[in-house]
Amino acid sequence: MKSKGIDFCRGNIVQQLLLFSIPIMLGELLQNLYNSVDALMVGKFVGKEALAAVSICVGPSDLMIGFFNGMSVGSSVVVAHAFGLHNRDKLLRTIRVSYTFSVLFGVSMAILGILCSPLMLQAAGAQAAVFDTALSYLRIYLSGLLFTVIYNISAGILRAVGDSNTPFRILTISCCLNILLDVLFVKLLNVGVIGAAMATVFSQLCSVILIYRRLCQFSSDFRISFREMRDHLEIVWKVISIGIPSGLQSAMIAISNLFVWRYINSFGTDASAGIGVAMRLDRFALMPCKAFGMSLTTFVGQNVGAKQYQRSRSGILCSLGLAASFTILLGGGIYIFAAPCVALFNSDPAVVAIGAAMIHTIIPFYLFLDVREILFGVLRGYGYTQVPMVLSVLGMIVVRQIFLAVTMPRFHAIELMYICFPVGWVATVLLLLGYYLRIRKKCVELEEL
Repeated sequence: MKSKGIDFCRGNIVQQLLLFSIPIMLGELLQNLYNSVDALMVGKFVGKEALAAVSICVGPSDLMIGFFNGMSVGSSVVVAHAFGLHNRDKLLRTIRVSYTFSVLFGVSMAILGILCSPLMLQAAGAQAAVFDTALSYLRIYLSGLLFTVIYNISAGILRAVGDSNTPFRILTISCCLNILLDVLFVKLLNVGVIGAAMATVFSQLCSVILIYRRLCQFSSDFRISFREMRDHLEIVWKVISIGIPSGLQSAMIAISNLFVWRYINSFGTDASAGIGVAMRLDRFALMPCKAFGMSLTTFVGQNVGAKQYQRSRSGILCSLGLAASFTILLGGGIYIFAAPCVALFNSDPAVVAIGAAMIHTIIPFYLFLDVREILFGVLRGYGYTQVPMVLSVLGMIVVRQIFLAVTMPRFHAIELMYICFPVGWVATVLLLLGYYLRIRKKCVELEEL
């Protein structure tokens, strides 16, 4: 097997986390550019109504894609454990079964996404003026879910064996292709939001072709084999048992966001466009904590597989310190230049004012997100996903929806849309921290946490 990955079971922890996380962070940057170019192009060359339509689709698309990202965690943890055992045959078998499962799962979810698009937009409270445009965009966008699922699970497999550079290089290529196709379809051919969605789907197909070629380098007999998947359903079950809780966690948060969008849409098109842009910029500021959280999952997974529990624990504080440092630098820059960043998407004064106001409200709370993602990362690495999922649902959905249900009827102020996100973050961190401390105390004799 040809592997260019990092073995987290030995070597300098900080150096390894940096070498592994920076490509993930850059990959997140490209992924965010990938997702934001559509909004930027339609906002500049079609109008704020088209921007509002694309922004409304953020909730439904996050619902589906967030679930798949969670499922990729399952593959990543299972492959990381096999890698830590240094069992070549088991590792290759786990990779093949995980990939085959991703193909089957992707086809099913793409069909489901297309069929459910109208229901998701209705749940988000899409206004009649932009509903048809949003539906056309969303259906084409979700038709590419097959490619999104395969790519995300494949990237998770590569990260699990210590290779975070390949997903980054592939994202670089597909992001550049997406930008070129967006310019072609939206600006030159004037196809509008449909062209933006088509550009994304074609780019996703390109990423799948490239990552499949990389996986083939692991073994000359790498293949899609439904028979092998059937004969080793225990691997599929492990992927599902770990991935489903993480996927449901992301999906349920996205469902909650759909109902938040109902409130947002009640403030009109300017609010939909402005907050939609702010949420896209928010993802750029979140890159460090997400990257180090994902890295910690692989770090802990490999060391648990090798039964090096003390080393696993040492990586937690290192990851938290690195995540906080990067977040302060990046979040601070976006905070200072909030208005110009929003204006890149649409220069309408009302849109810019609303987007900048939301950014200024939420960024000071980002250190809570660092703690949240690190806690998620270490718990996922040890295979604990079900209880964190429940706690995340309580914090990000129940607490936030109660907050809005109590405050919105009385005040109906757009500022409440900004505040509801930090409310959920803080509540989730407090719940996760309590669970982490409880688990660590129970497992102290095994040095697992």
